[in-house]
Amino acid sequence: MGYLLIVLGLALWTGAHVFKRIAPERRAAMGEPGKGLVTGLIVISLLLMIFGYRWAPFDPVWSLGAWTYPANNLLVLVAFYLFATSGAKTRVARVVVHPQLVGFSVWAVAHLLVNGQVASILLFGGLLLWALGTIVMLNRVAPTATPAHPVPVKKEVTAVIAALVLYVVVYFIHGWIGPSPTGMG
Repeated sequence: MGYLLIVLGLALWTGAHVFKRIAPERRAAMGEPGKGLVTGLIVISLLLMIFGYRWAPFDPVWSLGAWTYPANNLLVLVAFYLFATSGAKTRVARVVVHPQLVGFSVWAVAHLLVNGQVASILLFGGLLLWALGTIVMLNRVAPTATPAHPVPVKKEVTAVIAALVLYVVVYFIHGWIGPSPTGMG
């Protein structure tokens, strides 16, 4: 049951996210109420993935060792920074064309390092494939040019602070409601 919920959640997540790209006229015809519908579908997909993951059996495939936890934590911090660079329009956002999706991909890879059971491979591997596929799709539809304007240092600092704050909050919440990010307990 858990695996099925993960797959259904991934399918709904993917469908809700790519709907605008594969059916732009239909999405445009839905207007503002369509945003609420898409948001609702994404929330449902998240719930399906969360409950599916929690209810899935623990079927180990690999265990790479204790070194993966610090590597995971560093990669998650990098992922949060990449996500923040998109909003702050930093220098990195000028080099990395889709920083949110690249950050999401780094986050998924980080979680695959420390979680080598079937449910994790389905969940994080599926989300990784979604992010990479979305990057390919976006690049085919409309390759994005990076802005050439200078980036103020304030934007760089904002992205670093945002990433650090988000990292600390998620670190403690993750340890409280889920597995410890340290790998202990």
